[in-house]
Amino acid sequence: MYKALTVAGSDSGGGAGIQADLKTFSAFGVYGMSVLTAVTAQNTCGVFGIEELSLDIIRKQFDAVIKDIGTDAVKTGMLGNSRIVKLVADKIDNFGLSNVVVDPVMIAKSGDSLLSQEAVVQVKKLLIPLAEVITPNIPEAEILLNNKITSEQDMEQAAVELHHLGCKFVVIKGGHLSEKHNPDIQEAIDIIYDGSKIVSLRDKYILTTNTHGTGCTYASAIAASLAQGCSTLNAIKNAKIFITKAIATSTNLGKGHGPVNHLIYVNRNELY
Repeated sequence: MYKALTVAGSDSGGGAGIQADLKTFSAFGVYGMSVLTAVTAQNTCGVFGIEELSLDIIRKQFDAVIKDIGTDAVKTGMLGNSRIVKLVADKIDNFGLSNVVVDPVMIAKSGDSLLSQEAVVQVKKLLIPLAEVITPNIPEAEILLNNKITSEQDMEQAAVELHHLGCKFVVIKGGHLSEKHNPDIQEAIDIIYDGSKIVSLRDKYILTTNTHGTGCTYASAIAASLAQGCSTLNAIKNAKIFITKAIATSTNLGKGHGPVNHLIYVNRNELY
């Protein structure tokens, strides 16, 4: 039984965060475990409250899982503040954990801020250098680099610059490129950089409001495939297949940005 650990916040609406991560692990046949960093009052329309957990209970969750069960991959999501970022980075480093996927969660789909500015600095300094893969969307990449991204070429340049922070692979998710900068784009383009070459993953852009939790789901799918022993590039390709199907088969839940379909059956013949 392959195992994956998510370190993230809870989404009471079930579309993102810990809930999305565990659903995705299960969809890939991977045993999921969690370290909860915060509780949010959240639904498809917005975030109505955030309560971060104490460093002590976060530390105890981490120790309890790793010392007993262990893990084959780690996915980090919403971390909230700089002290939590430092604690999580220290735990990953001290336990020598590999296959780390960092989703630098900063902004909710509703536009609500989920990470302090001080914590952004700590993510860049402490967490990203431990990552096998980082998976920022365009707004998150813009925050990390303090630079605007309005084209595919900008995405490629941003991926190269983000790689300098110390991770092994950068995946910049391009869905926002279609939404904000060029509505005529018919493809959802993700840019991958491994330090030597640029790879672009392209699939049909799906026009829908049901995109809550896409980033969490994508990153968790990468972690699940890494846990199963896939190469990093193939793990990212698997995640692209999964998230595209999950968006395409989503149903309308709630009054805002609905969730993707985490339980979509993925044809194993399509996976790498």
